[in-house]
Amino acid sequence: MTTITELLVPEAVLSGVSVASKKALFAALGATAAEAYGLDARAVSETLSEREKLGSTGFGAGIAIPHGKLDAIRRVCGVFVRLDKPVDFGAVDELPVDLVFMLLSPVGAGAEHLKALACVSRCLRDKAIAAKLRGAGSRDALYALLAGVEARDAA
Repeated sequence: MTTITELLVPEAVLSGVSVASKKALFAALGATAAEAYGLDARAVSETLSEREKLGSTGFGAGIAIPHGKLDAIRRVCGVFVRLDKPVDFGAVDELPVDLVFMLLSPVGAGAEHLKALACVSRCLRDKAIAAKLRGAGSRDALYALLAGVEARDAA
């Protein structure tokens, strides 16, 4: 089973990010992925934009899981961002998004990619967890909450 801490490093968690659009958000996600995982920022944002053309990855309640596949990586990895102000994401419920968990997978990672999406979706669909993430005071607190989800589920 995939866990949040297998997907996310503390350096890939950001709080209070301010962006004006989905495109700017994808650029910020790319920059964070570049810092945390040594990836090409432009390739990340382009991959996310290409996937988004197929349909919004905003699944409702102010949450989005933009995702894509890259040749340059060997394992599934993620970036979590809590936005200062929600941005329009074309989500199914038409609500703007303020919690974003980006996933990147190797090109050949079909089952791994789906397991990671399911793991993140299960976590963020929990209204209590989403509320705690929105109220967390720092990026360290955000990471601790996300890592704590699997500890709670394992108990």
